[in-house]
Amino acid sequence: MLPIQTIREQTDEVRRALELRRTDAPLDRILELDEQRRALLVDVERMRADRNQAGKDIGAAKDAEERQCLIEDQRSVAGRLDEMEARLRETDTELDDLLLRVPNLFHADVPIGGEEDAVVILEGDGDGGERRIDPPVPVTEWPAPEADTSLKAHWDLGPELGVIDFERGVRVSGSPFYLLRGDGARLQRALISWMLDLHREQGYSEVYPPSVVKEEMLVGTAQLPKFAETMFRLEGTDLWLIPTSEVPVTNMYRDEILDVAQLPVHHTAYSPCFRHEQFSAGRDVRGIKRGYQFDKVEMVRFVEEGASWEALEALLDDALAVVRPLGLRYRVIRLASADITFASAMTYDIEVWAPGAGEWLEVSSISNFEAFQARRANLRYRDAEGRVRHLHTLNGSGLALPRLLAALLEAHQLEDGSVELPEVIRPYLGGQATLEPPSR
Repeated sequence: MLPIQTIREQTDEVRRALELRRTDAPLDRILELDEQRRALLVDVERMRADRNQAGKDIGAAKDAEERQCLIEDQRSVAGRLDEMEARLRETDTELDDLLLRVPNLFHADVPIGGEEDAVVILEGDGDGGERRIDPPVPVTEWPAPEADTSLKAHWDLGPELGVIDFERGVRVSGSPFYLLRGDGARLQRALISWMLDLHREQGYSEVYPPSVVKEEMLVGTAQLPKFAETMFRLEGTDLWLIPTSEVPVTNMYRDEILDVAQLPVHHTAYSPCFRHEQFSAGRDVRGIKRGYQFDKVEMVRFVEEGASWEALEALLDDALAVVRPLGLRYRVIRLASADITFASAMTYDIEVWAPGAGEWLEVSSISNFEAFQARRANLRYRDAEGRVRHLHTLNGSGLALPRLLAALLEAHQLEDGSVELPEVIRPYLGGQATLEPPSR
């Protein structure tokens, strides 16, 4: 969350950020409560001092009548103090609840606008060529790769290969669920294992987290309270299915104080993810691009104050290290102010080209939250001078399935109906080089 001091002292900047995020927050009420709270604190401290002084006066009283008068005065002060402290607690509770509804401030380099105002900052051709785009180009002006009408979309190719079963998935769980079968299930498992191994080589410690978390964990990472309708809650409990392993992994160090010598801390985790997506009609719902359940490998970093922007670029490069050997065209876009997540100060998306469907598919989102999540989740460290500070947190997909699987099927399909597998994955499939149609 944002510190109340920031909202108080930079009110115009916060209002402007809300406007550019195209969102709202109860700033006026927050400022009103802040003023009330500060006034109440003054009154409470004064009355506590009066109560303490009354106790001293009672002890120093020379006769019973004087002592009794002082005792009655102390009781009166104590009663008013109890009322004042109750008002202070109520004010604190409401203020804390409203502060949870204020999004993070975003970095000056974040483009202004919505989804259409993102900018492309890097592209890769899928054959080892990669270039930075300087200055960045608006995503709406970025030319799409030339269409190849001979290539099938994964929603046609997958069933023909026997690796995706839409019909039985819907029969078992309803739309938009599907089954991965045979080599499709094996390929997804191979991709997950390869990605985890790669991230361990990059210096990440592997975690296998729970897929169910307490409500307060989702408040800590800022999915709640704003996005409750996009998640699944276990009925009758305060437990929720995780929308990403970011939630349990980020909260691992909740209420702890790490030593600066322990930093940075890097974790990677695989988990199923559950999101109550809202689906639009048309192409957006076809295939395996969107669903209520998907698998993802995540990277999470905890760094000291002042180190998070360098860490963001390193995190992006770690995610790109997964994409580069897969033979896919890709691009990196910097999201605009109204499209970055509630908690993010800056977000990069990595998208890969799915030539059969003729569209870019997001496979990774990489964000720097600075201290925003740490304040909500009470994530702290002690610096070299012994001062306790809030950690800076970052995370990124490394990578998300099944969009990656969809792009791989479409980009590597051969004329005979088979699909050639990237070389880096073959050792995880016992040396298998292709996916073949069942008739073979």
